[in-house]
Amino acid sequence: MGSTADKVSGAANKAAGKIKEKTGEAVGSDELRAKGAAQQVKGEAQQALGKGKDAVKSTVDKV
Repeated sequence: MGSTADKVSGAANKAAGKIKEKTGEAVGSDELRAKGAAQQVKGEAQQALGKGKDAVKSTVDKV
């Protein structure tokens, strides 16, 4: 997956996770809240991976 795709997927996972977490809080579901929080962490990791790929590409391009 390219860096842009990683960042977009990460943002989508963060948003979906936030919705799950808030829904879980609203309906009193600890399981749904936890799944939402975990999905947000996954999204943050995907975005970090995309940023890392950008940094590597930038460094390689300078060489």
